Amino acid sequence: MSFLRLYFRSPPAVIGLLLLILVLAMAVSADWFYPRDPLALAGRPLIWPFANPRFLLGTDNSGRDIAAQIFHGARISLLIGLVATVISVLIGITIGALAGYYGDWVDTILMRVTEAFQTLPNFILLLVLVAVFGSTITTVTVAIGIVSWPASARLTRAEFLSLRNREFVQAGRTLGLRDVKLIFGEILPNALPPVIVYASVVMAIAILLESALAFLKLSDPNVASWGNLIGAGRDVLRVQWYVSAIPGVAILVTVLAVSLVGQGLNDALNPRLKGR
Repeated sequence: MSFLRLYFRSPPAVIGLLLLILVLAMAVSADWFYPRDPLALAGRPLIWPFANPRFLLGTDNSGRDIAAQIFHGARISLLIGLVATVISVLIGITIGALAGYYGDWVDTILMRVTEAFQTLPNFILLLVLVAVFGSTITTVTVAIGIVSWPASARLTRAEFLSLRNREFVQAGRTLGLRDVKLIFGEILPNALPPVIVYASVVMAIAILLESALAFLKLSDPNVASWGNLIGAGRDVLRVQWYVSAIPGVAILVTVLAVSLVGQGLNDALNPRLKGR
């Protein structure tokens, strides 16, 4: 209850949560409002929003319903963001925990690997992975998770370095607990709050990375994603700008919502802010 009280004390966090619930509602209700294939031809191409009551948000340059793609695209974007975040955080936690707990040569090797990943920009490495392994939605999601883990690894390592010599860890060693139990059962639960907060940043970045790939026509063209819709509107951007603008606003709202929720979690979980 204390956590919820601290979270709802922040108006931006509440706004972010409401926006995120709205996007989730769109994803859940997509089949109910638009049961047909969102990529199927629905009408005349390039109908402006509100010009035809059948297509409230208009149609794209192929004659597909933009509203249907927005609703179904919410599901794809949230799924990509969530799965990529889980992959990224799991890799980051594992590497950061091992490096921070054992230190010495284990820390040196794992941090050199982390730095090697960080020498290339995320998007460049993502382009290489997609070019090598293909651009299916599964490949894109896994690739985004793989290129996004170094920051969470460094954050986890820093938390472990500050916690590994605390009294409760020393007591666990005295009782004969194994390293696995100490790492994942004792230290990790205390190191998780900042990692959970950072996961919201990873999710927002994952949504943006998939949209950037789709804009370059390097994402899966067989799914209704917001990025694919923006990419389709690129060819008619000067005259029918709404084709790209509408999914762009959807991405903006979703990323803003996730960021505000992450900030709210930080305010609620950060012990330095609880006394304010």
